[in-house]
Amino acid sequence: MQGGQMVIEEPVRLASVLTSTIPSYIPSLTKIVGTLGPKSRSVEVIEACLEAGMSVARFDFSGLSAEYHQETLDNLRKAVKNVKRLCAVMLDTAGPELQVCNTTGNPIELKAEDHVTITADVSKEPSAKVLTVNYAGLAEDVKRGDTIFLGQYLFTGSETTSVWLEVVETKGSDVICLVKNSATLAGFIFTMHVSQVHIKLPTLTEIDKQVISTWGSRNNVDFISLSYTRHVEDVRELKAFLQAQNLNETLIFAKIENVEGLKHFDDILQEADGIILSRGNLGIDLPPEKVFLFQKSAVYRCNMAGKPAIITRVVDSMVDNLRPTRAEATDVANAVLDGTDGILLGAETLRGLYPVDSIRTVGRICAEAESVYNQDLQYRRIIKHVGEPMSHAESVASSAVRAASKVKAAVIVVFTSSGRAARLVAKYRPSVPVFAIVIPRLKTNSLKWSFSGTLQARQSLAVRGVYPILASPNMVASGFSSEQSGLKLAFEHGKSVGLLKPNDRVVVFQKIGDSSVVKIVELQDYL
Repeated sequence: MQGGQMVIEEPVRLASVLTSTIPSYIPSLTKIVGTLGPKSRSVEVIEACLEAGMSVARFDFSGLSAEYHQETLDNLRKAVKNVKRLCAVMLDTAGPELQVCNTTGNPIELKAEDHVTITADVSKEPSAKVLTVNYAGLAEDVKRGDTIFLGQYLFTGSETTSVWLEVVETKGSDVICLVKNSATLAGFIFTMHVSQVHIKLPTLTEIDKQVISTWGSRNNVDFISLSYTRHVEDVRELKAFLQAQNLNETLIFAKIENVEGLKHFDDILQEADGIILSRGNLGIDLPPEKVFLFQKSAVYRCNMAGKPAIITRVVDSMVDNLRPTRAEATDVANAVLDGTDGILLGAETLRGLYPVDSIRTVGRICAEAESVYNQDLQYRRIIKHVGEPMSHAESVASSAVRAASKVKAAVIVVFTSSGRAARLVAKYRPSVPVFAIVIPRLKTNSLKWSFSGTLQARQSLAVRGVYPILASPNMVASGFSSEQSGLKLAFEHGKSVGLLKPNDRVVVFQKIGDSSVVKIVELQDYL
């Protein structure tokens, strides 16, 4: 079926369900993005997160300060050195997020059928009767009957920490609402979401620009997650701004959070480097029964374009519990079967009680789904979508994956400088890990010479199945000696983590001059 439905390998025998899973150095081919914050910012906890399977660390600027995030990032760098595992850095912009500030911090109890006024007058003290929002134009954007969701974690349909409001009328800059459910709002900041209403705020705000030009530039971030991406122009604006900040190598992940972004999805996908499906906001902007359709369709389109797709809000219950619900575990597995590249954990790792267990549990679920993933079906779908005649690069990358499947290779080794070759191989969804040997390049900014490679290596950590190995700067991508050195590096790493054994076969993909070569190496013969 077109639109993203993925079926599992048949037959799935009962024995495979009852057999214990063998632990692996690579918990899953699907990548896990962890949001670092109050419960996950110490060196010790970050080390445990990395060892549990986190490959991208997300820094959410919708709440915490740049100084706070800098301390956390410094701890991440220490943890990376200690456990000797790369981790990418993702800066998540606040975007046009509407926030209600509860200056007193006292809990606010709202009762169903009561009325509450939302006002832009920040001099008023928040209460069950009045809530102050950081946007003066709300009354101009909404109309009678519109739906507003408000809370620290937004409405899920069952929780009592978020509230569902219906607009009754507007008076000047005030919006009078009917409370639809009883709830207690706790904390200092509550997020507000107006369902299917265009908010006249820029996607890339001045605050976002300041954060990117200071914190983002100083730390040379790998990814920027552009919150509330609504149009392709949003991505182009950020791209131009990054170039002005000398961050032209930073990749942009467009975060789709509402119907407006959904309507312009294809154009956004073409311009962005990857997509994040923010199911928290999508789940209240869309009718609940429609969310799965968009997820499947969007992930399918990302797969066909060869761009990473990451989904959010998967194990919400693990904020307070050690185990996910059965529905959540099934949801994660189905996302993997749909073809998602990564799972993003938000509150589960940011403020949840079990950040490490959340990562480890999601990794195990992903690995189980991958073991029955119908790679051959997905391969044929992508081949059909690409069509004929294929480009040289697509032809060779797809051949590498087909060869790995035919000879039962243990891994695929790809030589790359930019990371594009490894991403292209990963597009065809091999069932084995892709070792990306990242060859540094000497570059200059007219003031000094430096080597590229580290950023490109980290950026591959958002792509399903790709694991970067940074080569020595004196290694050149062409030539027999460099090939020998690169393969030795890959083989030693594979053996050290238990992914390669003496009799295994390895498929090697590399460019030599203007040509691309795929070959099969018997590990024992090579050694």
